[in-house]
Amino acid sequence: MKYRIHNIRYNSTLFVAALVLLFSTAMFGQKEPQYTQYMYNIGSFNPAYVGTVETPEIAGLYRAQWLDIPGAPRTFRFGVNVPFANEKVGMGFNVVNDQLGPFTQTYVDLAYSYQVNVSDDTKLSFGLDVGGSFLAVDFTKGNFEVENEPLLNEQTVNKFYPTIGAGTFLYSDNWYVGLSIPNFLTNGIYNDEVAVVVEDKVQFNFIGGYVFDLKEGLKLKPAFMVNYLQGAPVNLNVSSNFLINDVLTLGASYRLDNALSGLAGFQISSSTFIGYSYDYNTNGLGEFNNGSHEIILKFYLGKGGDRNRQPKTKNAKGKPKQIDTPRFF
Repeated sequence: MKYRIHNIRYNSTLFVAALVLLFSTAMFGQKEPQYTQYMYNIGSFNPAYVGTVETPEIAGLYRAQWLDIPGAPRTFRFGVNVPFANEKVGMGFNVVNDQLGPFTQTYVDLAYSYQVNVSDDTKLSFGLDVGGSFLAVDFTKGNFEVENEPLLNEQTVNKFYPTIGAGTFLYSDNWYVGLSIPNFLTNGIYNDEVAVVVEDKVQFNFIGGYVFDLKEGLKLKPAFMVNYLQGAPVNLNVSSNFLINDVLTLGASYRLDNALSGLAGFQISSSTFIGYSYDYNTNGLGEFNNGSHEIILKFYLGKGGDRNRQPKTKNAKGKPKQIDTPRFF
């Protein structure tokens, strides 16, 4: 059986079924890569976050989506967040490689953030990232039949497009909210030829979370992430994580009308954290695959590089003080 998706016919029932169910608007249904552990990966989609960390961070992430479906998404991410000594400026670097069938898109960007004090214990950070997207299409990775699209008869397509994104991040010692747009440069970027392959739209990401200190050695953080892309359904993710003795993290996540996930994390040392998540599709796609796996590894450089460190603020006299509830994000 052959399914038609945006002028492309691909003879793989499972692959196209996956596209239809997740990307209701075909190839531009979700521009940015999808993450289940978004709460530990904020710097990848919000440049305002990069300067809010207390020590330099290095993160690596791998996501294998829809196991057993040919051409299913695979995502690799490498990111660095570096705060400067003045506690106002931060820099970040991201490389994200996203693969879907014959499409491979690699994003590279540099991020800059600047934050100001809103109150004694609340800060507002502004961020900007500049970079580019390398788009590669290899039609040798499938059996395609093309109608009235001469470009798609070529075996490969390689293009580069600039990207500019921005974000804000408002946070205190036990909560945060953020809004970001990964790329403003959409209209006119993809020329008429490549537009038959990829259509780009502005995506909005809205995130938030709150840390409840339930008792000594036990914290709870509910969090959410909303993705809005013009022409596609709103993507809502909600999660809840328990932190036990500042070492073990256990939780669950739900993606509306899409997937239910289990999450676990372990603070290997004061400078190393590893997290894992497994997604089970709750829509019709679940019968075609064995779920999605995601693993993240983070390194915290410098003295006291603990993910759950006690953040320092200043009291009314300008002297450092410790906060009872540590940051859990």
